[in-house]
Amino acid sequence: MAVTTVKKDRKTKRKRSGRVSREKLKGQLEIQSMVWPGLIFLFIFSYLPMYGISIAFKDFNIMSGFIGGDFVGLKYFSQFLTDPKLPLVLKNTIMINLLGLVIGFPAPVILAILITELRGRRFRKMAQTVSYLPHFLSWVIFGGIMLELLASGGIVNKGLNLFRLAEGNMNLMADPNKFYMIFTVISIIKSIGYGSILYISAITSVDQDMYEAAYIDGANRFQKIIYITVPAIMGTIVIMLIFQISNILNTGFEQVLILQNSLNISASETIDTYVYKIGMTQQRYSYATAVGLFKSIIAVVLLWSANKCSNKITGKGLF
Repeated sequence: MAVTTVKKDRKTKRKRSGRVSREKLKGQLEIQSMVWPGLIFLFIFSYLPMYGISIAFKDFNIMSGFIGGDFVGLKYFSQFLTDPKLPLVLKNTIMINLLGLVIGFPAPVILAILITELRGRRFRKMAQTVSYLPHFLSWVIFGGIMLELLASGGIVNKGLNLFRLAEGNMNLMADPNKFYMIFTVISIIKSIGYGSILYISAITSVDQDMYEAAYIDGANRFQKIIYITVPAIMGTIVIMLIFQISNILNTGFEQVLILQNSLNISASETIDTYVYKIGMTQQRYSYATAVGLFKSIIAVVLLWSANKCSNKITGKGLF
């Protein structure tokens, strides 16, 4: 009798929970209608193509398709790790990303703090708009503008000559020694405004009573930034830093390819551009897929390691 009663109670609870969940879904219909298109898009363009990873372990050709092709195991991974060009492309990739991490990562944080500290509302909005604009230009357009500015007869050269920082007309993009820094600066100009949006949002959510209390205690604006603003957005900074570290092998294919030329290729040839040339021009699709999968594995390892270190040092992380 007791067992029968317990079973009935369980069935009743399941029915109630089912009704509650259905009622919640009906109540969230508008929100669901916004979420589902994004999930469907993600599934179609991010998860379904994962089947193509299998060609990294096959001798793939277009005629046989994904199903055909002989299984070759780790052949293409071994080829990549023993490729004579690997040291060069790996060095360039890491150097560009390290500069982006050291110089480029703090830039949106600093810009967000400076914008929120501006007192004039109109000037603040204008500063935000000007900093956001480059993000909405494609890399083809923005890169073309930068190449014109950095050309031998461009504005940058004229400015350097005016202040006697250089003599004559130099083609800055032809010097491999200057490519790392030029690429980093261009990337910062392109992304700094859009990257600051998240930090501005985090700063505006800070309790204003804390700033008022600090003002009463005699704190100046710099002290408010150091002791209130930065600690308040530290969680956001840590999460974005973890993502940045995990992408240390991703330099961004478009911007590197646009700024690359035969004179600076010794500094601009990264893993992304090298794989593109190998995969598209030589049609070595299995090799290119193997390199892409290798990068993804490294990214997961870096993400896990950075998150673990962050949890130990700051007590904050993704998981």
